[in-house]
Parts: sequence; C-alpha cells; structure tokens
Amino acid sequence: MLEFRRVSGGYATGEQVLRDVSFSVAPGSITALIGTNGAGKSTALRMANGLLKPRSGEVLVGGVPTRDLPVSEIARSVGFLFQNPDRQICCATVFDELMFGLRALEVDEDEARGRVERVSAEFGLDLDAQPYLLNRGTRQMVALASVVVLEPALLVLDEPTCGLDFRECMAVMGAVRRLSEEGAAVLMVCHDMEVVADFAERAIVMDAGRVVDDGPVFEVLRNEAALEAASLLPPQIIGVSLGLARQGSRAVPGVATASTVGRMADALEAAVRGDAR
Repeated sequence: MLEFRRVSGGYATGEQVLRDVSFSVAPGSITALIGTNGAGKSTALRMANGLLKPRSGEVLVGGVPTRDLPVSEIARSVGFLFQNPDRQICCATVFDELMFGLRALEVDEDEARGRVERVSAEFGLDLDAQPYLLNRGTRQMVALASVVVLEPALLVLDEPTCGLDFRECMAVMGAVRRLSEEGAAVLMVCHDMEVVADFAERAIVMDAGRVVDDGPVFEVLRNEAALEAASLLPPQIIGVSLGLARQGSRAVPGVATASTVGRMADALEAAVRGDAR
C-alpha cells in the first residue's frame, strides 16, 4: 500500500531531512516509526500523504507515485492524524466533525451516520459536545475518530496516543488495530515503546534522517545497538530480559528472551511447575 524507494528530501527551506530512506507498509499491518526528535519521522509521514514531495527517489501510495497525484486525490485513500488535534478540528460539534470528511467524499448519508454512531461509541464520544470545550486527550480522540470513520486504505498517525490516559489509549489503539485487521495499512510515529510493543507488528528505527533498523517489532526492540544509536530505550519487560541475557541467566529458561509480560509470566510459571515436579 505504501512504499518508499530511496527517498531523500525535506522542506522548502532546502534542508535535507530524509536521506536514502526505503521501507514499505503492507495492507493489514501496523508499522511503527521510532526515533528521537529530529530523526525524520514526521517528515516521512508528510511524504506518505503527499504534503511533501521527495527530491529524489519515489513515494508510492497504492502503487502510484505521489508526484503524479494531487493531495486531494491522495486524501481519498490516506487518512492523516496530526500530532496537535487543534490543527485538525474545524467543526462546532463532534457529530459535524466526524461527518465532515464523509460529506466531502460524498458518502451516502445513512451509511455516514451509521459509521459516525459506531465510531463515536467505540471511542466513547458525545456527538453533541463542542470539540474546543473538551480536554486535550478527548480532542485527540475526536481528531482520530474523524480519520478512522473514513475507513482509509492507509492510516498515517503522528503520535496517536499523545496526551491520552490509559483508557483512552486502549480505545484509540483498539480502533487502529480493528482497521488494520479489516485490511488497512497503518504507519504511526510513536514515542511510547510500550504501545509500539503491544500493537505494532513491525518497527522502523530512524536516526538523522536514515533508517538504521527495520524488521519484526520484537527483533527491533531487542537490537540494543540500533536503539542506542537512536537514543531509545526498549519497553520495560524487554529491558529486563535483555539485562538477564547480559548476565548469562540460565536459571529460568525463556526469561532472558521474553519480549512481553505474557511470555515472561509463561516462562516463570513453567519454571515453577517444573520445580513442583
């Protein structure tokens, strides 16, 4: 659905942000772009939805180079969430905000209302509420709901869980996962490594405009050299298992390689049962 082929480029100021970047995002998958501020992640997102064009290389959406498509055409298949919801919200009620894009795409009114009711219930939103009177976390959810309701083939998210509490985070990422399971390709920038570990299938590490690692999420999050190069820390449970691996722990098989709490718990439970026997 999305492919970067040796992409270099940046902004109109002439600054070179991306340097020879290549990766792809397949339908039905969630891919996380991770790295520190200034690594080039947000620039890559803006290339993905056509707001920026590469100086060299190609960005393809649905097999078509973004250079050959106006942003209005790309927007029909690419949903984009800005990091700041106030840059995205423009209507007086949550209902109108969620209906705005559907009306622009001329979706049948009954179908549009059905989508709005389903997504608003999924996100726990009051359709009569005024977005600008809501707190930061709820405005973020409104902005994302206005993208999710469009059911885009490619969902591009810039820090989707920023400013959310745990309940809101789980609701938002649950909706993102649902779209992915229904066939959408998802590319997200996320600083929360726990969210990355819980929801992404793949992770791409960026540093200074270049890709320094790209692969299955748990392989990437256990690549200490790549994470250190990008000034990142792994999720807590992976950090614990890596620490045990460095100490050469063999007392409990599986603990030193566990990538999730569930796998760590399974390894410990298996060890306890073994001791009991």
